[in-house]
Amino acid sequence: MEAEHGDVTDAHVERGRMASLAAAVGRSARKGGERARAGVHAVADRIVANAPRIPVRDLAALREQFPGLGPEEIADKLVAGAANGTSTVGAGVGAAAMLPAPPAMPTELAAEIIGVASIEIKLIAELHEVYGVRAPGTVRQRAIAYLGAWAQERGIDAAVPATVNTALGVQMKRELRQQVLKRSFRNLPSLAPFMIGAAVGAALNRRDTHKLARKIRKDLRARQVPWGALPPLQA
Repeated sequence: MEAEHGDVTDAHVERGRMASLAAAVGRSARKGGERARAGVHAVADRIVANAPRIPVRDLAALREQFPGLGPEEIADKLVAGAANGTSTVGAGVGAAAMLPAPPAMPTELAAEIIGVASIEIKLIAELHEVYGVRAPGTVRQRAIAYLGAWAQERGIDAAVPATVNTALGVQMKRELRQQVLKRSFRNLPSLAPFMIGAAVGAALNRRDTHKLARKIRKDLRARQVPWGALPPLQA
């Protein structure tokens, strides 16, 4: 009887230990999830804050820089330049991961996402200029419209106010955070060490920028406006 009582006591103790361990794992997972969400929100907020500051060339400046070229030819130049830029960002972050113990790996990833977003939002804005589908409104309003286009991975429709007047609504914020989260998972390989991350990061960013540009250009071609019919730029 004493032996049986001892076995029961040991079983209770073991179950208690397992329950405590499960509770600890659950708390750790919840904390990890909260930190991840906070990180995504912080990166999204930074992208929003940066968007109106991104220098965007209007159609006149682009035509002056690429004289004699038509919309498709200028668009090709813009995409090539943006792809080179995001590739460089990916290579830089990957190379930084060569450190034996990178001091702030999440910060490296956040920096890459923010840098790539800035380049791609600029590309989207200038593609809209080239195809004559300029977002209406002030600089900030246009920046928010192009930010939404980046989050949704599609061109805006200037004829439909709902597509350009989102004003950072709940739906747009959700889409932006989802885009940041998707980029976070997609860009994780760039943090691999020994220059592998640099090569992978550069290749992934180049591929993704080209993929995004194809989607945007497909939408804009369907709504293209001749250059002569483009309304004046609002400050």
